[in-house]
Amino acid sequence: MKRIIVALIVLVSFLSCQEQAKIGFIDRTKAINEYQAKIDVEEKYKPKNEAFIKRRDSLVKQFEFDYQNAAVKAQRMSPKQQQELGQEFQKREALLGQQLQFEKEQLEKAFSAEIDSTVARFKSFVKDYGKKNGYNFILGTSELTNSVLYGEETADITEELIKAVNEDYKKE
Repeated sequence: MKRIIVALIVLVSFLSCQEQAKIGFIDRTKAINEYQAKIDVEEKYKPKNEAFIKRRDSLVKQFEFDYQNAAVKAQRMSPKQQQELGQEFQKREALLGQQLQFEKEQLEKAFSAEIDSTVARFKSFVKDYGKKNGYNFILGTSELTNSVLYGEETADITEELIKAVNEDYKKE
């Protein structure tokens, strides 16, 4: 009986000494969207995208204008000349499409590379933040994937993490 009581006391003492895991969670979508580095990358590419759209629209308008003028001239041409002119415009249209597609892909590739790098920095920051602040786990949730179905509001560290990651970004 004494052994059972002693064992029970030791067990209770041992269990009371165990630290409880520190767990927090963040709304990943909100945190990433409010990360100043991501906002800056988007702002950097906004004028580049607008310039591409203006250039594309200008080239397309010029092509359409040239095509309409050629259509008027084609009325006075022989069928063979009309066919040659049509082939010329088909080639021009294909080249224009390829050129615009290439420029668009280059812009998207550069943007994606910078966004990917920014997200990687964010993830690295979260890892370091967790270690520095004694978290055993920092879980993420978003509208697409809900790994946290319920969490007390005190465990939601989204706002404090956004503040910390943006302060760290300002130091760069």
